[in-house]
Amino acid sequence: MFMGEYTHNIDRKGRLIMPAKFREELGERVYITRGMDGCLTVYPLQEWTNLYAKYSSLPSTNPDARMFMRFFMAKATEVEVDAQGRILIPANLMKDAALEKECYIIGIANRVEIWSKDRWLTLQEEMLPSYEKFAENLTPFLE
Repeated sequence: MFMGEYTHNIDRKGRLIMPAKFREELGERVYITRGMDGCLTVYPLQEWTNLYAKYSSLPSTNPDARMFMRFFMAKATEVEVDAQGRILIPANLMKDAALEKECYIIGIANRVEIWSKDRWLTLQEEMLPSYEKFAENLTPFLE
């Protein structure tokens, strides 16, 4: 289970240290791709395998499914977690997520999100007042 909020800097080579609390569950190889709302999402192998199976079953005749899969899978890449707990973020994904130096790494139950400092702080400022409303809207899914 991933939870918590951490800050780390990306080095000049595009490497980012994963929080120590995440490393064991992430394993030696992870899958990273474009996330929602302007972040990157990191999946451990088992979670990626489950997600891949679900998404692969989407109907190719549905235009929304085709477009989602194109954008989601085209950016996906497998990366190794090195001995220091770092991952190398591809340049195209760094650009998509506006990652520069300081990043926020947040645990979201079964996955990890990587945010640029500016995007994460802006999102929190804009969305925090709606936190309770989000919970209300999700109640039917949790029953």
